[in-house]
Amino acid sequence: ERLTAIYLERIARDDGALHSVIMLARDAALAQARQADAEIAAGRYRGPLHGIPFGVKDLLDTAGIATTYGAEPFRNRVPAADAVVVQRLRAAGAVLVAKLSLGALALNDIWFGGQTMNPWLVEEGASGSSAGPGAATAAALVAFSIGSETGGSIVSPAMRCGITGLRPTFGRVPRTGAMTLCWSLDKLGPMTRTVEDAMLVLRAIGGPDSGDVSSVASHLDFDAAAPVRRLRVGYFPGWMNENPATDVDRAALETVKMLGMMPIDVRLPDWPYTSLQHVLFAEAAASFEELTLNGGMRTLRAQVPDAWPNLFRQARFLSAVDFVQADRFRRQVAMEMARIFSTVDLLLVPSLRDEMLTISNFTGHPSLTLHAGFVQMSEGVPHGVTLVGRLFDEGTVARAGLALERAFGVAGERPPAFAS
Repeated sequence: ERLTAIYLERIARDDGALHSVIMLARDAALAQARQADAEIAAGRYRGPLHGIPFGVKDLLDTAGIATTYGAEPFRNRVPAADAVVVQRLRAAGAVLVAKLSLGALALNDIWFGGQTMNPWLVEEGASGSSAGPGAATAAALVAFSIGSETGGSIVSPAMRCGITGLRPTFGRVPRTGAMTLCWSLDKLGPMTRTVEDAMLVLRAIGGPDSGDVSSVASHLDFDAAAPVRRLRVGYFPGWMNENPATDVDRAALETVKMLGMMPIDVRLPDWPYTSLQHVLFAEAAASFEELTLNGGMRTLRAQVPDAWPNLFRQARFLSAVDFVQADRFRRQVAMEMARIFSTVDLLLVPSLRDEMLTISNFTGHPSLTLHAGFVQMSEGVPHGVTLVGRLFDEGTVARAGLALERAFGVAGERPPAFAS
């Protein structure tokens, strides 16, 4: 209970500057924390998450607590049941303290309450769409959080906010009770302050559920003590010398060598990977078609050309041929990734490299983004690197990530304004 009270106090004190919390579950959290104390005292310890306060992106249903999708039309939406991921975390004894912000309908970092800001540079947005999980975890308003990704929404805020973001393989974590943006792309994953924490959370939330036909049974093989020497780490030489790569990315490649892993030069065909986005736009527009047709989209705060309201309208002009050709291309890209992973164990890539963000989301490969250093803007801000793994091989990615995290030595750094 004392730990939960500390986090609630931090939210009350610090979230005014961040706008990362949409709904606070104060009374329920304290009651659950007292229950956890009693169970632990009685010897009924549920595991490493027992009594640990957490938050979830506000597109995961929570029984009796509003789940708003960060969007004006859903501000008063109160589900009757928890999402499966929330159920599993509660079963592990974790204590839900807050529903965390997302850009409206999972795009960027602007929601009906404002813009979620980066704890390291409060003049800058936290990035999105898992903005609240990124900012709240970095500022220690929660011990860990759950985000979601369709096209970069875990990777980007994890990198910007200096935390660890684990995007699992498509199908490992069930999405039952989560907002649907894109049926064939949406993924739920942990956002934490360390690699090992991310794996603890993933172990608690993974596994199939009948409510999500895309979820499958899968083994999670992770040994934190296993060696990383001779792991084959693929990298794209050209990408390492172009924006958005920085000296931090290039130093990470040198660290890979220092740890005894083997960097291997890999290549992808020069294909129009952005054309895959036709699938994303079509699925998202279909998911919120009613809101588009009834005028509800006009109530969203963001109405710029590249925000959802206009993208959903434009998507109605995509032809069936466009969609089928994009889907066929998706299969070709998946085969290319299979070819690459026949020669390497994982990839090291600049986190915001558009091609790999698009490719790996459309092929469903897992990724791990971790804090690797700092870059200078108006002041030093975090920069993260991303590891991409084989399908359902989060364990190897985490093993390499843990070794890199220890070598980088920055996982314990905290935003100065939120460090105490």
